[in-house]
Amino acid sequence: MTGYLEIRRFRDDQIIWVSRNHLQLNLLHDEIIHRVISVSVKQTERKYGSLPCPFTFFMMGSAGRFEQSVWSDQDHGIIYQHQGKAINDYFLALGKEISQGLKLAGYEYCDGDVMASNPLWCKSLSEWRQQLVNWSNNSNWECIRHLLIFIDGRSLYGDASLLENLKIEVYQTIHKENLFKKVLNNTLYLKKGIGVLGQILVETHGPHTGSLNIKEKALFPYVNAVRLLAIKGNILETSTLLRLEKLSQVELPSIMRELYKQQFLKLLNFRLSLSKRDNYENSHYLPISTLSKTQREEVKEILKNGASLYRYVRKLIEKEDY
Repeated sequence: MTGYLEIRRFRDDQIIWVSRNHLQLNLLHDEIIHRVISVSVKQTERKYGSLPCPFTFFMMGSAGRFEQSVWSDQDHGIIYQHQGKAINDYFLALGKEISQGLKLAGYEYCDGDVMASNPLWCKSLSEWRQQLVNWSNNSNWECIRHLLIFIDGRSLYGDASLLENLKIEVYQTIHKENLFKKVLNNTLYLKKGIGVLGQILVETHGPHTGSLNIKEKALFPYVNAVRLLAIKGNILETSTLLRLEKLSQVELPSIMRELYKQQFLKLLNFRLSLSKRDNYENSHYLPISTLSKTQREEVKEILKNGASLYRYVRKLIEKEDY
């Protein structure tokens, strides 16, 4: 494909066929984003010459975890092998080109600017290594948040070993410096989805009144808890489902693993089949009034199990000598 708008047309043509299948949808997102990067690399080489050294482009957030919905914003970064002002300028230009290309192809810019067009997320290998050390040493709330965003990184283009080696070092640092409780405090704040009377807690004002915030109240308890268990178990996978598969009995007994896998997959499919899908913001909300009695009970079960997993991980970390 020669241009971003052509890729957008391809996206619009194909996405309707996979919009209710979690696996196929995310494979399509990967294909679209890979095509955008290929065009961006060619455009950048046309303007500034050949790539100066090996690099990798990696996705973070829901894309990094292979958990995108129909609509998604951008979360990504670049790691390149060598350092130097001209090289830095080259890859920052590439990062900006990719970000613009993704926007044209249907992916909104990240509100938090977690994109390869931002120098914070586009660095040489040695600069990345130093930045990750700084985040670990400072270990304030923002630095830990940045580390966790990075840990969900998944290479989509280029030399994946550049990312993998850095992630191994981050895991080693978290273990060595006993950062688990700081990670826990950063991510495991639970927004309740079930009230004291057993009712689903929905938005009470604004455009999503009467809807459940799937992202904050349903997805996050699973994603954040399982990520922490994966760090504890030195599991480099980024998908919540794959992380659950790889966890040992020590981190999570098999009977619990199977339950949470089944519940999380059901949640992903509910999000695709039952939520509004007309734009990125609406895809995070599930209108409860449209659900059948059986569906409501299934949603309650998903929420209860997410809260149960959250409490399990919190107790596990708090009782250990970190």
